[in-house]
Amino acid sequence: MFVYEKKLQYPIKIKNSNPKLAAVIISQYGGPDGELGASLRYLSQRYSMPYAELKGLLTDIGTEELDPRKYI
Repeated sequence: MFVYEKKLQYPIKIKNSNPKLAAVIISQYGGPDGELGASLRYLSQRYSMPYAELKGLLTDIGTEELDPRKYI
């Protein structure tokens, strides 16, 4: 049986919002020059790389770009 619970891993309480900071974070993560775009470029380039060592390097860099802990 499958049960889906929509809850965060760590509960958070937002006391006041900051729309300007939220816009900066969203643009850095998902904008045209953001982390998501960079990550997808690295991960797609690995498929045309002829050298196995460099495929691993591109995979490591691409997955590192997706790490949300660098914003904390």
